Amino acid sequence: MAKPNPLDTLIDLARNDADEAAKKLQLLTTERHSAKEQLSTLHVYRQDYADRLQKATLDGMSASNYHNFRQFIATLDEAISQQNRVVAQIDLKIENGKKQWYAEKRRLSSFETLQARQKRQQAVLDNRNEQRSNDEISAILFRRMGNTH
Repeated sequence: MAKPNPLDTLIDLARNDADEAAKKLQLLTTERHSAKEQLSTLHVYRQDYADRLQKATLDGMSASNYHNFRQFIATLDEAISQQNRVVAQIDLKIENGKKQWYAEKRRLSSFETLQARQKRQQAVLDNRNEQRSNDEISAILFRRMGNTH
């Protein structure tokens, strides 16, 4: 049975870490998409109320209704502003998540490179040992054949 290689364990751990970072990045991307949809909905809602206000002012409206419309639009503006901040925060998290994922991928790649180098070195050693064994067997056979003649 071949002895366990510590690099195999490190590669498995690094692969798991890279996969986990990718999953987190995907969740953040989904979260951003949802936040952008909410922002879009708020913009549509605000535009709808601004259009209603404009139509109502042309048709004539009381000062209190006008004030209520303006106050509600201001509330929508604040909600839009808050949602823009949410999107910006998610964007920052996504950038950090990308950096983390790239770091994990580089770490995994480093371990895989080390493993490939180790395998090449072992193959060279195995070939040398096999050649040495073949040379010894040939020398023994040659001596035996020389002694029988």
